[in-house]
Amino acid sequence: MNSMPRRLTHIVERIGLAMVGAAAGLFVGIHTGSSIEVLMNQGFLIIMTIAGGAGFYLGIDTPRHRFQGISLNPLGDGRGAKVDAAEFLTAAGTFLAALAAFISVALIVLNRDGRVVSSAFLLGVWLLGVVMQIVAGTIARIRR
Repeated sequence: MNSMPRRLTHIVERIGLAMVGAAAGLFVGIHTGSSIEVLMNQGFLIIMTIAGGAGFYLGIDTPRHRFQGISLNPLGDGRGAKVDAAEFLTAAGTFLAALAAFISVALIVLNRDGRVVSSAFLLGVWLLGVVMQIVAGTIARIRR
């Protein structure tokens, strides 16, 4: 990225990704808090919002990095497809976090009360996704 307009465009894009992640975290937090009373407080919602923003900021738009393939062949004979750890973690993490946010928003809009177990499960899926995104972004930035 050589020019100032390209850098500015990239920064605006990253801020947008962070806002989407923050909104996702807020939705999952609100849904979870409506089912698990102890989690319905401002501190929890702020933590969820910040974690979502960090996950989507770091994990979706990873910088170019050296490919470090992990074999998908269970026999371990060196043949077969390989996947990069950072690419896999960002894809899976984004999918899980977005899926949990989508289900949470749907339940809020449909005015469905979640059960404690299903709300805790959605929270866990979302947290796993965000952690995967943060790890993916960290791996990609270390390998540059």
